[in-house]
Amino acid sequence: MHRITRRGVPAAAALAVVLAAAPSARSEAPVDIHRHIAHDALRAQIARFAPVDVEYDESLLSPPEREALERLVRAAAVMDEVFLRQVWEGNPALRRDLLHAVATDGARKDLWADLYHFFRINFGPWNRLEGDVPFIGNLEKPLGAGYYPTDMTREEFEAWCRAHPDQEDAMRGFFTRIERTDDGGLRAVPYSEAYAGRLGEAARLLEEAADILTAPGAADAFAEGVDYTTLAAFLRSRAAAFRSNDYFQSDMDWMDVRDNILDVTIGPYETYEDRLNGYKAAFEAFIAIRNPADSRQLEGLKNALPAMERNLPIPDEHKNLGRGTDSPISVVDVVFVGGDSKAGVQTLAFNLPNDERVREAKGSKKVMLKNVSRAKYEKILLPIARRVLDPAQIAMVNFHSYFTNALMHELSHGLGPGSIVVGGRRTTVSRELRDLYAPLEEAKADIMGLYNKAFLVSRGEWDRDDLEKSYVCFLPGFFRAIRFGIHEAHGKANLIEYNYLKEKRAVTLDERTGYYTVHVDRMPDAIRALTHDLCMIQARGDYDAAKAFIERYAQVPPEVTAHLDRLDDIPADIEPIYAAASMLR
Repeated sequence: MHRITRRGVPAAAALAVVLAAAPSARSEAPVDIHRHIAHDALRAQIARFAPVDVEYDESLLSPPEREALERLVRAAAVMDEVFLRQVWEGNPALRRDLLHAVATDGARKDLWADLYHFFRINFGPWNRLEGDVPFIGNLEKPLGAGYYPTDMTREEFEAWCRAHPDQEDAMRGFFTRIERTDDGGLRAVPYSEAYAGRLGEAARLLEEAADILTAPGAADAFAEGVDYTTLAAFLRSRAAAFRSNDYFQSDMDWMDVRDNILDVTIGPYETYEDRLNGYKAAFEAFIAIRNPADSRQLEGLKNALPAMERNLPIPDEHKNLGRGTDSPISVVDVVFVGGDSKAGVQTLAFNLPNDERVREAKGSKKVMLKNVSRAKYEKILLPIARRVLDPAQIAMVNFHSYFTNALMHELSHGLGPGSIVVGGRRTTVSRELRDLYAPLEEAKADIMGLYNKAFLVSRGEWDRDDLEKSYVCFLPGFFRAIRFGIHEAHGKANLIEYNYLKEKRAVTLDERTGYYTVHVDRMPDAIRALTHDLCMIQARGDYDAAKAFIERYAQVPPEVTAHLDRLDDIPADIEPIYAAASMLR
């Protein structure tokens, strides 16, 4: 696998030793803050994130809604603190040392401030866009992040599960942290115990917000049709889950939230940070204002989900025809994000919950972050398209196609194999594919989204001209995602898609001009084939096949490296500056 480097930030300069020591409190973290990336290289890395002011129209909210919003933002900020420790237990001590240096070393205050700034972007001392190379110290990031003992191997974990079958479910569970016992063994500690103080604080804030929104007379202040009964039920059950570690009921309640302006997603969800096993869920939060008109416009798509499942290009026995179809779609503008989704690359949409029991009972909810999507389109995708795409196809790139590609990606996360049978065992795709699940699932959602758009065209529910524009948007979208880093799930997923479609001649490069052409006539067959291949690996829960597929297709061809060098001056992602953060002061 090729290592990607970019002009201005050569790999050889990634760790430069600064000899002069700044005064600092003694750190509990095994990281020397005086060994760090050179300041000019650090500034170049920070510049890869375009600052974006994220404001909101407070006039849209009634007094009770504004009061509840303040509690919700503070609860989301708690997710920052929990996730910081999930990334690495040494992070709080390292943060303390950096802040001490900012406060005491006036001669190099700008350097320490920039190091702290980049630490905050990455939630730790590792550069997420550069394969987690350290920019402070030289400690390699643990594959298991802060979820497991740093000296524990996957082999030890598996051996422990085999030797202690009564503990296996807890050891492999989404909501436990693995710790070493005094006698050198392992134990699974529920999140409710491992992060008890902070989750207790978040629970209290959620309950206060629920009480504010359902207080006597509060409804009189809300806009017509707004009812916070279901949101309050979710907030209370999520607070209970933070204390009990049982998230099933609150996930079910989240699926039922309707008729609200304030939109809340908070809890442990994605497993990307666990690169050892891909089991452990990271805490995150999205506090947003819902756009009812846009949400209603897209809501009709959920009615097509059963037909999309039946249309998948795999044998019927592998289709998930019994999965729930209550799949609401919300279009929102983000007010504040906390935890996992704030680290490095920003989320523009999501499809949750991940609990397959909830998906089978009710389906999943798709939430589109429109203001984030618009910022990424204007600052990143469109400039990339102008650099890499055949000028004759530039006119086909537009925000609507980009935004609906993201929507179809999220819809497709809820389709295809989920609960499966392997060797007579009832299991799930994620459990069988472990650390390889995330990149294959992201690739599946990307490519199946385009496959499903074509299906909707065949049913007369989507415009063919927009479908062809969606195909063209894939190419600059690939370069946008691959710049997240090939180690990252979305980066690997896009490499798989790029190499597969190029192999099928659906995408070609004119080496004379350096421009790519998307062949819209060849795309349907290539997309169908890739959708089939990815779904069948998942349906069989075949770890070895997944590994071989990734090794074959998640490679960085020389022409991609060359094109990435041409994109150095375009930001890799955005850095949201939340106006709502003023509530935390």
